[in-house]
Amino acid sequence: MLLQVTREANASTEATRVAEWLVRQANSWLPAPCWAVVARDNTDRLTVMADNGLNPGLSPSLWAAAEWVMSHGDDLLSGDLSKDLRSSARGHGTVIALPLQCRNQVAGVLIGLDPQTSSTAPALGGTLLLALKTVLEIPAIALDNALALQRAEALSVTDDLTLLSNSRYLNQVLRQETKRAMRSKRPLSMLFLDLDGFKSVNDNHGHLAGSKALVEAGAVIRDCARETDVVARFGGDEFALILPDTGPEGARAVAWRIRERMRAHPFLRSDGLSVRLTASIGVATLPDAAQTAEELLKAADIAMYKVKAAGKDGIHVAQE
Repeated sequence: MLLQVTREANASTEATRVAEWLVRQANSWLPAPCWAVVARDNTDRLTVMADNGLNPGLSPSLWAAAEWVMSHGDDLLSGDLSKDLRSSARGHGTVIALPLQCRNQVAGVLIGLDPQTSSTAPALGGTLLLALKTVLEIPAIALDNALALQRAEALSVTDDLTLLSNSRYLNQVLRQETKRAMRSKRPLSMLFLDLDGFKSVNDNHGHLAGSKALVEAGAVIRDCARETDVVARFGGDEFALILPDTGPEGARAVAWRIRERMRAHPFLRSDGLSVRLTASIGVATLPDAAQTAEELLKAADIAMYKVKAAGKDGIHVAQE
């Protein structure tokens, strides 16, 4: 069993694949209505990495068990969660929840659930439980390594301050989307945005306030985009958006929405202030204004500077 687990648990460096394997394996060891693996994602929130049989009715039991094990680092075997003080009487049914220990920390939780209650806790003898924990050390290490790799990859393409994509990731996606757009003959638009008067925030309220304002601006911009769009902090107080399958009119509509919401947003309200910022936005669309990724970025940048030259707080579409 150890040889099999060592080989199969390390067959992938993707956290979800490792978790999916562990769920299947657990169900083969001890069939149950539901098995799941819970761990922390890139934002440090508990998330279900993989499951088999999880439904809305079992969710309260799952989270009650996961939170307790992650917090205490110990096993949770209960015949009736609704009467178990460890779960604060949340959930119901029978549960086996085992910590996936790695490097003296809990990398995740393996949880087995049955909606039926039992008069006694699941009977896992001491020898069996010890053997099971020994076996689980291997997938725990595999899961922890996969999650660490996932976080490192996310950090390499994420802006530290705003948590938007960074310019490195933007350029990477822009090249990919440009090739796809040219191949499929679908439009691809880009917005390049610069905050007007941002220097005055730093000058009047300090650089910490300026950083907070950038975070708020990033959130406003992100809320104006679709899930399929890429929103990035390009550098300083400049932001950029990649809008796949979007022509000039659609891109202009997104730019207008960003401009209006930026105008209306009271920045630094949490600091007792109400700073107003506006945005100068350049819009460019492939193939209308460019034929390559580099040309598209340059066209949007030039369009943005035309707004700056014309008095700021506006939108300019390249080649109009």
